[in-house]
Amino acid sequence: MAVVHDWLTGMRGGESALEHILTLVPDSQLFTLMHTSGSVSPQIESHRPRHTFVQYLPFSRTRYRNYLPIFPAAIEQLDLDDYDIVISTSHCAAKAAISTGRARHLCYCFTPMRYAWDQFDAYFGVEQVGRWQSSLYRMAMTQLARWDTATAGRVDQYVAISQYVASRIGRYYNREAKVIYPPVDTSFYRPNGSKSRGYFIVVSALVPYKRVDVAIDACRLAGVELRVVGTGPEAKRLRSHAGSTVKFMSHQTREELRELYRESEGFLLTGEEDFGIAPLEAQACGRPVIALARGGALETVNDETGLLVKQSNAQSFANAIQIAIQRDFDPWRLHAAASRFSPTVFHQHMRTALETLASELT
Repeated sequence: MAVVHDWLTGMRGGESALEHILTLVPDSQLFTLMHTSGSVSPQIESHRPRHTFVQYLPFSRTRYRNYLPIFPAAIEQLDLDDYDIVISTSHCAAKAAISTGRARHLCYCFTPMRYAWDQFDAYFGVEQVGRWQSSLYRMAMTQLARWDTATAGRVDQYVAISQYVASRIGRYYNREAKVIYPPVDTSFYRPNGSKSRGYFIVVSALVPYKRVDVAIDACRLAGVELRVVGTGPEAKRLRSHAGSTVKFMSHQTREELRELYRESEGFLLTGEEDFGIAPLEAQACGRPVIALARGGALETVNDETGLLVKQSNAQSFANAIQIAIQRDFDPWRLHAAASRFSPTVFHQHMRTALETLASELT
């Protein structure tokens, strides 16, 4: 069995899901476009990931999006001829890996490629890269979108991380998808009676579409402190935009992150997410989530577990922050609500999907 992941340069939500899939298929061979050794968990590292030529290109591990136009050639170069079952965990190119005619391919799809479809401006708009570079990227992404659609048929079964992503798969690939929500470690992330220290928290890659700037402005308007956990290309701009009440924190251990959740007043999700693991970790720790009422948040946040904000602006989030501070959320009810996304539930549904796929070989 082969598992194909886009790239391995850090532990985020996608890598957490990958880790759980590898638990279900421990003898599989892992393939990826590129791999920064030591950047992922020991379990993932133990699979000795095989990489493509992208690994050797200048700055590929830090500026990999510059190489998006050549990812199709790289992913199609992978030799999967010896494998009857292929699992791709994909938000970019992995789903287009070429397998043999007899093989069956299940794609656990985090999202159709954002850059090539509806979020081009967030990554490659004029404000992000400049006018002439944006024009060049637009031509490249147009070609990439065509390739993305043309290769959708290489997958036998799509499994989406949310109903929202399933709808995007239908829109861009004209394919149906089952939904299996990603796992959240609710046995680790749980309340412990810690009192709130009054700050709100954002845990996110610092990239444009996450809209961390809205969280910063909202907390300033609401007069509360903010902790921002994450790294990314937007870090410098966001730091210059933030005031003294915003604390930026890079890498945190799971234990450190759990304490940050437990001691927070709540979690802010100010961008449109395909699902959102970190908000559910905070919810499992007994803290409410204030989320933009779009995307995957509509499937995880309700009146019992937090607040949904209709408008993506600082004032709307500031108003929601003030409402959340006045409400008395029950930490254990929040934890119970998050438990429907536990690893046990994920393993059960994913194992069934893989067994169904394997039965099609006979």
